[in-house]
Amino acid sequence: QVQLVESGGGLVQPGGSLRLSCAASGNIFSINVVGWYRQAPGKQRELVASIKSGGTTIYADSVKGRFTISRDHAKNTMSLQMNSLKPEDTAVYYCNAEGLLVDYTYFEVWGQGTLVTVSS
Repeated sequence: QVQLVESGGGLVQPGGSLRLSCAASGNIFSINVVGWYRQAPGKQRELVASIKSGGTTIYADSVKGRFTISRDHAKNTMSLQMNSLKPEDTAVYYCNAEGLLVDYTYFEVWGQGTLVTVSS
């Protein structure tokens, strides 16, 4: 009923920048929290950043000062601006959204994932 479509991953050199985008569609009444997670090979999925509807943000310590999460409430889109990328940022990045459908049913949905590779 709700889908998230991600875009923006790719190969970038250390120190470079990428912007990930995620668009939500479906019978959405409201999106309360959106987040970006990542999973590197052999590691567990971890939270990178999240933002609540009121604007409160949370960042993993490893990305503070380098990554910025944002969202457009009207368009149901969210983005992750990644600067000063490091090889250890290499992972599959997933967007996640929680909210209410038009019938006030709770939903949580994941995007399909987009690969970010930081390498020279």
